[in-house]
Amino acid sequence: MKLIPEFSYTAELGAPQIVGPGPYGLRQVLPVTGGTVTGDRLSGQAAIGGGDWLLAGEDGFGRLDVRAQFDTDDGAVIYMNYQGLVEVTDVAAAALAGGDSGTEFGDHYFVTTPRLESGDPRYSWVNQTIFVGQGRVTPGPVIEFQVFRVALQ
Repeated sequence: MKLIPEFSYTAELGAPQIVGPGPYGLRQVLPVTGGTVTGDRLSGQAAIGGGDWLLAGEDGFGRLDVRAQFDTDDGAVIYMNYQGLVEVTDVAAAALAGGDSGTEFGDHYFVTTPRLESGDPRYSWVNQTIFVGQGRVTPGPVIEFQVFRVALQ
């Protein structure tokens, strides 16, 4: 099995809506207010309505629950959802709060499992593909992912 770079994804985040502490941790809803997808086979802009229903645990990790969609540059719509796990380090927390610095890929554990769907025949390949991603937090706050396609050989 090998990982093949497929696309980069950035998500600009709005202010979180704090649901509050519950039985599973501190729930926050972070709206996606913009973003881009860039790759050789896939590129476009984030569409309105996406967000992360983040669950912040007492162990210093956030459990991601993201739903988003984007409009490709050639007119298709692709739905993406993913689960993931992010270690909320001091630097990551500061960037999420609007600080001036961010994290780099590999600075902290930030791994996702994106699932893409499209009804457009040009993108039917995303319906039969497994993806994994690694993330980082940059000022804005903006989340950036490098997304890889899992291939057998």
